[in-house]
Amino acid sequence: MNQADKENYLRKTRVLVAPLNWGLGHATRCIPIIRELLRQNMEVLVAGDGPSQALLQNEFPDIVFIPLPGYEIRYSSSALGLVWQIISGIPNILRSIRSENKWLQNAVKKYSLDGVISDNRYGLYNDQIPCIFVTHQLTIKSPFGRLSEKILQRWNYRWLNQFTECWIPDSESNDNLAGDLSHPEKMPGTRVRYINPLTRFEKKPIAETKDNLIVILSGPEPQRGILEDKIIRELKNHYQPVTIVRGLPTGSSIIPSFGQIIFYNHLPADELNSAVQSAEFVISRSGYSTIMDMAKLKKKTILIPTPGQTEQEYLANHLFKNGIAFCTTQKKFSFQDSLSRAREFDYRFPDIQENDFLHNAVREFVLSIQSH
Repeated sequence: MNQADKENYLRKTRVLVAPLNWGLGHATRCIPIIRELLRQNMEVLVAGDGPSQALLQNEFPDIVFIPLPGYEIRYSSSALGLVWQIISGIPNILRSIRSENKWLQNAVKKYSLDGVISDNRYGLYNDQIPCIFVTHQLTIKSPFGRLSEKILQRWNYRWLNQFTECWIPDSESNDNLAGDLSHPEKMPGTRVRYINPLTRFEKKPIAETKDNLIVILSGPEPQRGILEDKIIRELKNHYQPVTIVRGLPTGSSIIPSFGQIIFYNHLPADELNSAVQSAEFVISRSGYSTIMDMAKLKKKTILIPTPGQTEQEYLANHLFKNGIAFCTTQKKFSFQDSLSRAREFDYRFPDIQENDFLHNAVREFVLSIQSH
């Protein structure tokens, strides 16, 4: 055995984790996956760019990060405009998928990768190594009806079936968070494994403070900023403690705190965990990662879906019907009215048990690498 073979034999199993860079949710739900990989003595590399990369670098400063451009989608200030922007951006998305697949072919050799965990990045599959796709959307909701959803699902499964396995961060039971999104009538051809909700948070012995609120903003511009401006305008006559986390881990500017209102561009997971637990209510977008975090902590939430983002609109409606969260539209949102109605809402929190689903999934993934 030559020196190079010895070094390769002695090194740890090397896994690439790559979250999609639409908002911060894909990155935050990769935190428990990375933690579990590290617990099982894996060497982790992370690929990405922008705010998602910055967030994960804050959480894991000792991990190697590799630049990988994201899917460049422009967002609109209106719901109809957003739908059109996504449709018109499909050719660019397809080019990005092909480009990242070529990138991975080179990265497997350049970085001696043994496996990949891709959170919604469709091009990160390679037949030389085991590749996992993480998503809660086996069904992709469309504003154009069932036929268009079937077409989207066929397109979705075409890419999913290139992967070794698909991990769904939701419960397999009827007591789930994502509804039809994660429980379609027809499943993809590749193996599907439900690993239960993924969250970076854990329940701490922290008391809830009455009338203390936290606002968690997220998502791409301009919609993130539009909601921020609306909330700030309405808070001028609010005299109870409010913490606003702006969802800008790379932001250089910050709004000065005033009165009972405290602003942060970003909070590390542990600090945000504590801030959320101490709040009586949480106001946020209905992004799935936020929903998983709040369900784990059993927090009373007021969810405001991004206008035109059909996935968030579906999730908000699904959670409202099942009593898991109070929801309102951005257009109808009024701070005082929404808070008053949320106080009357009959919240029913799902029972998210501590379990070994993720541990076992990672363990089998590592075994598949070793036997590949």
